[in-house]
Amino acid sequence: MTKAKKNTSNGGSTIALNKKAGHDYFIEQRIETGMVLEGWEVKSLRAGRIQLKESYVKILHGEGFLIGSHISALAAASTHVNPDPTRSRKLLLKRAELNRLIGLIERAGYTLVPTAMYWKRGRAKLEIGLAKGKKQHDKRSTEKDRDWQRDKERLFKTG
Repeated sequence: MTKAKKNTSNGGSTIALNKKAGHDYFIEQRIETGMVLEGWEVKSLRAGRIQLKESYVKILHGEGFLIGSHISALAAASTHVNPDPTRSRKLLLKRAELNRLIGLIERAGYTLVPTAMYWKRGRAKLEIGLAKGKKQHDKRSTEKDRDWQRDKERLFKTG
């Protein structure tokens, strides 16, 4: 008898990306967190109906919350549930992580932005980035570097 292979591919595990966060911020560290979700929200996430573009993470009363994300409800949601698409969702962080993040945010001028949402072992995980804001000239230089890297790859490819 042979053992069946486990499916270890990550195909389709990404739910949503926040590309604007990489454009507007220098992301210095990434942290994986869980979230407290309702049933209809999980169904909507499986359908890919989430928007992270204008959302941010705030620490209130010693707990982390995802604010401003929009999870639109499916039409097949239960009739007894009153879905609120923009409600604040609690993040599941360890106390030591929270204390470290609170210190960095208050003293060093960092902010927390969601960068990605994905499935991990059947659970929705949110990747938040410890970030500093970019100035306009920083955005231009990043774009110029990206264009130069693309041109350099073209030159090496053509030989």
